Amino acid sequence: MAKDLSLQAGSSSSEAPPAQAKRRTTRHVTSSKRDAARSKRAILDASLIEFSTHGHAGARIDTIAERAGVSKPLIYSYFGDKDALYAAALREAYVQIRQGERDLDLDHKDPETAIRDLVDFTLRHFRQKPWFISMLNTENLRGGTTIREISDVGDIQSPLIEELRNVIHRGVKMGVFRAGIEPTDLYISIASLCYFPISNIHTLRAVFDAPIDDAWLSQRSADIGEMIIRFLRSEPRETAR
Repeated sequence: MAKDLSLQAGSSSSEAPPAQAKRRTTRHVTSSKRDAARSKRAILDASLIEFSTHGHAGARIDTIAERAGVSKPLIYSYFGDKDALYAAALREAYVQIRQGERDLDLDHKDPETAIRDLVDFTLRHFRQKPWFISMLNTENLRGGTTIREISDVGDIQSPLIEELRNVIHRGVKMGVFRAGIEPTDLYISIASLCYFPISNIHTLRAVFDAPIDDAWLSQRSADIGEMIIRFLRSEPRETAR
């Protein structure tokens, strides 16, 4: 009888290892996914720097691998060849600026504040992440061949356009904005005004002796915001005499 009890106890304990193994496997898979996500993030960040600094032709996978702290085979495994990695980096550049714009929560701000905040964010993003402008310059020099191949590029942009459409609509309904403003056209105007002083920072400093430092850019942000608001207003406001 004692032998039977011993066997039963042994049988009971033998059931534990499979359950433990399952938990270990689950933890391993979760950890592997986190590691893969970190590696992909590091590769994309390194790619944005490399492609924006050296262009598509001059960028080197070796340098990207070294900067990201991963092997070249891992890069090829995750993204494919150099062209595919460039496309992923270009897409990431748009994803990041669109995410920053979503974080502004424009739908819950009064129309004028929403526009001024969007202007301020756009100029700061261009300033703080100079690789964004460099990536766009590179892609335009290449004739926009890669951006046309990114299947969801329109989906990435559409939330911003819809938010701007809502801001304009609310402004018109409140009587502070005039009707007939297309959100895409409005954003192109905002981006253009913010783009020029950042993309031409060195020549503007040399030719016009403009400081283009934080204080200067802060003032430009306020000025651009005022320009856009005056463009949007339903009627010109009387200037105090």
